Amino acid sequence: MKTGKAQLEKVSKLIQPHIHRTPVLTSHLINEIAGADLYFKCENFQRMGAFKMRGATNAILNLSEEQKAKGVVTHSSGNFAQALSLAAKSLEVPAYIVMPDSAPEVKKAAVRTYGGEITECPSTLPDRERTADEIQQRTGATFIHPSNDLDVILGQGTAALELLEDEPDLDIIFCPVGGGGLIAGTALAVKHFGNNCKCMGGEPLEADDAWRSLQSGKIETNETANTVADGLKTQLGDINFPIILEHVDEIVRVSEDEIKTALRLIWERMKIIVEPSSAVALAAVIKEKERFKNKKIGIIISGGNVDLAKLPF
Repeated sequence: MKTGKAQLEKVSKLIQPHIHRTPVLTSHLINEIAGADLYFKCENFQRMGAFKMRGATNAILNLSEEQKAKGVVTHSSGNFAQALSLAAKSLEVPAYIVMPDSAPEVKKAAVRTYGGEITECPSTLPDRERTADEIQQRTGATFIHPSNDLDVILGQGTAALELLEDEPDLDIIFCPVGGGGLIAGTALAVKHFGNNCKCMGGEPLEADDAWRSLQSGKIETNETANTVADGLKTQLGDINFPIILEHVDEIVRVSEDEIKTALRLIWERMKIIVEPSSAVALAAVIKEKERFKNKKIGIIISGGNVDLAKLPF
């Protein structure tokens, strides 16, 4: 599949009836702290509470009628499980969701509410993949990867496309980096719709596989990922990594304290609920504020599905 300008425009038009066009918010106080003009694309107000609704919807809409009838399957413990379930429900397609048995009950409940049929398994990646394979064999459902799938990547890129339509003169768009679907899609949108704009990522020091992958030129993994930004513990894939390698200008790593400070700032000053992963991009901008002084910077707030029982402040 092509990843050109026309393709992104087509995807944006295709998914439009099924998603929210999320608002872009600003904060004078946060601008003062950062020394730059920041424009927050608030995907925490997306359907199911995260940008992943975009990619899940596009992936399902690109299936044939025969594929739709047999359903979709994925493995995810979080936002993509919810996104694929809701997108499938909206489009009247069965959704089979493999979730680790250690996933929080609140996330399982959300998936059930959205109509996903959950199969639990041990939390290792081989177990998740094996369970998804078994469901595929049994049902004929199409497997959709949460981040390493071109339809998903292009869907995620529509958030940055909309941001650039609203604010065409941005110097940089920052987004958090986890599995790589969002930053790959964002990088494509920046390339095709930006006006001398750069694409940068924020990543926790405790899970800096993407930063190391950019340095080495090959996909690196994390031995441990002890970060409050639980949505960013996944690693890059062979479809999104080449896009990231070619089109992402830089990834900035941030400490756990920097993430928590940025998270608190968004909650207190912007009065919006965001998950810790969403604060990583702002943390990166504040950390490097001398470099970004007086720039116009877009920040993608990736989601707001926070476990209120586990707030880090």
